[in-house]
Amino acid sequence: MSKEIIHTDTAPAAVGPYSQAVAVKGGKTVYLSGQIGLEPGTGDLVSENFEGQVRQSFANMQAVIEAAGGTLDSIVKLTLFLTDLSKFASANAIMADIIPQPYPARSTIGVASLPKGAQFEVEAVIVV
Repeated sequence: MSKEIIHTDTAPAAVGPYSQAVAVKGGKTVYLSGQIGLEPGTGDLVSENFEGQVRQSFANMQAVIEAAGGTLDSIVKLTLFLTDLSKFASANAIMADIIPQPYPARSTIGVASLPKGAQFEVEAVIVV
């Protein structure tokens, strides 16, 4: 798979760890379902702590990516769902710590609620 990062100065710069767009040549596209901060063994939220839920959500996503034959470098698009957009900077910081550069394209959406009372959900598109 070959990722090409698309950037133009005629559109606003990214306000977080993501690229404006990503083009991919070759490979198989895999659409991952959203992951929340559930512990795989129990199915319970890892904690009530936002940061803990974000980290567990990304760990769950990584496990699915690896099961599909990919790595975190395979991500071309992420969608983040937050029940509290005031925690946007915290989610950005954690994502920047986990996801390798060049960053994938990304959208962030504020939502009223998520399954099981989660505060954060992440879904991805990968190419392997």
